[in-house]
Amino acid sequence: MPKKWLIGAGKMEVTIGVLALQGGVAEHLNHLNQIRGVKAKAIKKPTALADCKGLIIPGGESTTMRKLIKEYNFSAALKNFHQQKNIIWGSCAGLILMAQEVEGEEKEQLELLNIKVQRNAFGSQLNSFIEKDVIPKVSEQTQELVYIRAPLIKEIGPDVEILYQKDNKILAVETKYLIGTSFHPELTTSTIFHQYFVDKIKNIAS
Repeated sequence: MPKKWLIGAGKMEVTIGVLALQGGVAEHLNHLNQIRGVKAKAIKKPTALADCKGLIIPGGESTTMRKLIKEYNFSAALKNFHQQKNIIWGSCAGLILMAQEVEGEEKEQLELLNIKVQRNAFGSQLNSFIEKDVIPKVSEQTQELVYIRAPLIKEIGPDVEILYQKDNKILAVETKYLIGTSFHPELTTSTIFHQYFVDKIKNIAS
């Protein structure tokens, strides 16, 4: 597929989808739409992935999302999207769905990311909290990290890089084509993390 370019800007425009079955879809779309050179779209059917170079699987209710992924025949499409070397970011519930293994569960996952996670590792919704920290590879600026019924990454495979950890807790990881975060960058006013995701996509696509 030919690359699209912003007229007069000299920079590549990329289409990035947000899986729009359940969860924080609007928040991710809002952040993506603030970034120059991005066309953001809600993905409600597998065929809508065709022109995307990146995809966000948002936070939400992972059990519900898992059922809807199966009901709308997304499983094979998402795995194929990854095999085509497009970039996928899973946030919170999205991270759980992407994981190779979920502690104490045998439910079917997408098994894209070679990690083991523990769901609700920080407690219930009432235990939600916000921290501020710097993720050096992402930005030198301090970011707000929002945790809501957040999963914890317990183990990682040899192909997985730790993107962020605190107090020996792994909270964000990545590979060449995948990102997973326990926290919700879309629930802050900052687009720092989304910009990192976009830059990763453009670097691969260029």
